Amino acid sequence: MTIIYEHEHGLAQQLTLLLGEAVAVPTAADLVERVNSDRAEQLVLFGPSTPLAEAFAFADQCRLRRPELGVVLLRSSLDVAVLADALKAGVREVVDPSDHAAVLSATARSLDLSRQLLSRPTGRAPVPAQAPPAAPAAPPAAAVPSESAESQVITVFAAKGGCGKSTVATNLAITLAQGTKASGPRRVCLIDLDLAFGDVAIMMQLTPQRTIADAIPVADRIDETGLRTLLTRYQHGGAEVDVLLAPVQPAIAEEVTRDLITEIIHLARDMYDFVVIDTASAFTEQMLAALDATHHYVLVATPELPSLKNLRVTLDMFELLDYRREARTVVLNRADSKVGISMAEVEKVIRMPITGFIPSSRDVPLSANRGVPLAAAQPQHAVSVAIRDLAVKRFLGTAAPAKRGMFARKKG
Repeated sequence: MTIIYEHEHGLAQQLTLLLGEAVAVPTAADLVERVNSDRAEQLVLFGPSTPLAEAFAFADQCRLRRPELGVVLLRSSLDVAVLADALKAGVREVVDPSDHAAVLSATARSLDLSRQLLSRPTGRAPVPAQAPPAAPAAPPAAAVPSESAESQVITVFAAKGGCGKSTVATNLAITLAQGTKASGPRRVCLIDLDLAFGDVAIMMQLTPQRTIADAIPVADRIDETGLRTLLTRYQHGGAEVDVLLAPVQPAIAEEVTRDLITEIIHLARDMYDFVVIDTASAFTEQMLAALDATHHYVLVATPELPSLKNLRVTLDMFELLDYRREARTVVLNRADSKVGISMAEVEKVIRMPITGFIPSSRDVPLSANRGVPLAAAQPQHAVSVAIRDLAVKRFLGTAAPAKRGMFARKKG
């Protein structure tokens, strides 16, 4: 049940009616008592009249002592400085209370994230009770594969849709396949794990005759030969990429299990120099399976407050899951957009340096409509050059070619 902390009785009633299963508390003392008496609570909603200092202090303690308890803050207006302080404290979402759809979406996302955290096994003793609030320690580190000289798994992720995640993934895969003069072409597999609404097939003009859905009936016995039959070859401008496409029907997405995804990634990284994964904008069990098997995380955002806020939440989630900081690469797409936010303000919000800057260009949607990514059609285009700079800086300069043929599957 959601806890609503709001001083004004009328506002508390409105929020209770909006959320349904919720209980309102009027004071900080009531909030602490409620949280400490029920460890099953997963969300606290700070109403518009509650002091920011109380919300930040509460979220900061939850982040350290009880990470599965989410905090959502309601504010009618918000500037960059306040948003930065909120995200630094561990507030998951900051939402306009007048936008009821946004409030419902934010609470749903927070509850889903809490469920994901609670579902991960814990191996630590609980933290002794302290107020406010007392809780078990954070979950243990997720299994993260060690760096491999044979292959690299690169997952492109954005917690908000519309950031250009699939554009980065497809162009990065092609760029890696092109290789460098020193290395020559590289063997690359691109996997579309946006299982419900994948765009890779459209962006690369591929016919989805076989998709990851075809692996579902043989999930318990898929091998390298079986995986190869599911791949679709993309060829253009000298670059070749093998692509595992997302299902055509969104309803099938739920049938693709975490174990199947893990097995496919293990097989692919034994077959290719690079495995590039395009993902959905959510921390589902399927996405966590991909993230757990990843060597490098390419996190995409645009210079807009909602996108930067979601990036900050993603980075906080990565801290909870203990994904290595040195394996994270932040890429700012449409970096030259004039939207009233300076680079200094961007870095203040995300608290992490930006590695890649991709410029805006009307050629990007045009290339998507044609089904030919810019990296293949126009290697000298400013967008292509930016992605190549990223690829050389982070990946092509460090990876060795993968071994040919089958060999012992890496366990991570």
